[in-house]
Amino acid sequence: MTAPHPASVIDDASVTEFAETGSVLVRGLFSPDEVATIEQGIEKVLADPSPRFKVASSDTDPGSFVEDFCNWQRIEELRQIAFSSRAADVAAALTASRQVRLYHDHVLVKEPRTRQETPWHQDQPYYNVDGFANCSMWAPVDSVPAESTLEFLSGSHRQGWLMPRSFMTNEAKWFPEGSLNDLPDVEADRGAHDIRGWAMEPGDAVFFHMLTLHHSYGVPGTSRRRAFSLRFLGDDMVHAPRRWVTSPQFDGLEDELPGGSPMDHPLFPVLRETA
Repeated sequence: MTAPHPASVIDDASVTEFAETGSVLVRGLFSPDEVATIEQGIEKVLADPSPRFKVASSDTDPGSFVEDFCNWQRIEELRQIAFSSRAADVAAALTASRQVRLYHDHVLVKEPRTRQETPWHQDQPYYNVDGFANCSMWAPVDSVPAESTLEFLSGSHRQGWLMPRSFMTNEAKWFPEGSLNDLPDVEADRGAHDIRGWAMEPGDAVFFHMLTLHHSYGVPGTSRRRAFSLRFLGDDMVHAPRRWVTSPQFDGLEDELPGGSPMDHPLFPVLRETA
């Protein structure tokens, strides 16, 4: 039996799994009450979207895929989960960090019959942070079958940056073609790759590195796929102003937080800190 980690929510084997593969599943991280709290928060966001809200599917899609970002300051339920749940404890363990900050929260909803896939991508090239001690959490409030879950390419977090492209048009908007290695064409030969993914139930959460390649298909059935993500920053993460529009965008942050500085700013509150 593996020894429990001091965070008391994952064991050493899970920490090693995350380090080696770039993703790890934590079953039953959230209690039924916490799942209900997340669900309430998501529905509040859908009923009253923020200015960051966007539709990530086409007008011809029989379903819809929508996203919203950075709602913890106005939606109490999402703030509660970010600050008080065990998710930040898991992040501290996985990143081996003494201090864990919230980078941002992210609501993602795919309605029934959504065809829009989330293409294979890394998250960090779209962000305004540098460093390696980081992770994201993705937790559904609906049952998610294997065909609609998040999938991860094992070990891809150690391959460096790959060419970021726009999701719907596959354009290289941020770097000239050829200046970065392209993503592998995983879908052309899935059997040639070590793809990890799990059917999930409400309460489960998957954690992954911001450089881990990940993907998901649409939602072909009659169920919704509502999910909540938290992005965590560990000890070595610093501000990295970009020449391009980041997702999410933090207007004016460069004037307050110079490039290369720790993310010491009210927008990125400390969630956990040890001596």
